[in-house]
Amino acid sequence: MIKRYPTKKIFVGNVAVGGDAPISTQSMTFSKTHDVDATVEQIRRLHFAGCDIARVAVPDMEAALALKSIKERISLPLVADIHFNHRLAIEAAKVVDCIRINPGNIGSKLKVKEIVKACKERNLPIRIGVNSGSLEKEFLNKYGPTTEAMVASAEYNIKYLEDVDFTDIKISLKASDVQRTVDAYRTLRPKNNYPFHLGVTEAGTLFHATVKSSIGLGTLLLDGIGDTMRVSITGELEDEIKVARAILKDSGAVKDGVNIISCPTCGRIEADLVKAVGEIEERTAHIKAPLNISVMGCVVNAIGEAAHADVAIAYGKGKGLVMVKGEVVANLSEDKLVDRFMIEVEKMAKEVESL
Repeated sequence: MIKRYPTKKIFVGNVAVGGDAPISTQSMTFSKTHDVDATVEQIRRLHFAGCDIARVAVPDMEAALALKSIKERISLPLVADIHFNHRLAIEAAKVVDCIRINPGNIGSKLKVKEIVKACKERNLPIRIGVNSGSLEKEFLNKYGPTTEAMVASAEYNIKYLEDVDFTDIKISLKASDVQRTVDAYRTLRPKNNYPFHLGVTEAGTLFHATVKSSIGLGTLLLDGIGDTMRVSITGELEDEIKVARAILKDSGAVKDGVNIISCPTCGRIEADLVKAVGEIEERTAHIKAPLNISVMGCVVNAIGEAAHADVAIAYGKGKGLVMVKGEVVANLSEDKLVDRFMIEVEKMAKEVESL
């Protein structure tokens, strides 16, 4: 496992963030929050996709007043995303589990104190959300749209809250540029012990967002940075969670679910590998046990890879082997391999989960 930076543990509802807590996944609804039915439906979709925390926009009082009805009908912790108007934050704090603001754009310290008071009454954390596209003018004028400006904004806003005796904080520093995002998180990380919410903002459609987030968030996770995260996608909510969970797993930040090892398509393949891997991916999607499984399509690498996997298929011409921990357990025709393979995978998953 990756050694993470030690951070303060806070709670967003019943989900721990920071400290020794697992890295959680988040997403944000795109419905109009005052449309309670639509917002609840989207949060339920996120729940079934495996999301840990849901966030909603609160642009006006109509949205703020809808939060109570939304909260009554969902099980995920709820974060209210608020800008400029401190009254919206105070109203939202009556029912939600976390408030996301930029203290610097709320206005006077008296208004920030009122938000802090409302959050303290219910032990709510505050997320300081720094975005490169909405930095305070003083930092843009001094540094331009740079890493330095983002970090300066974060430090200013942290002090804003600390000055009014509030430290249940988590921080995000998001840019649409991957390098600037990574640099900002790396620069700020040694300067405090607050938990970090990771994300590359405005990352684009599924393809581009997957690439950008894998590079940016994966890099930070390998550095031991990050306590909760969102993959921002212009698209379906479920895709955000699917990609986020894959980044966590493939970076080694969490040990959860099946890791499929399969060879690239080439002229040596002696089976319909694309079909087989697709079927296996679908049939193992529910498994939470950390397993390495291998599906190899020719004799060149098949036995070697299979020897190091928990369960493996090593295809030959028209037939193949099923192997468990490097030992052959079946030699079958191609049409029977996947079913036998899945029997062994399910068996091993139950054994691992019972430990």
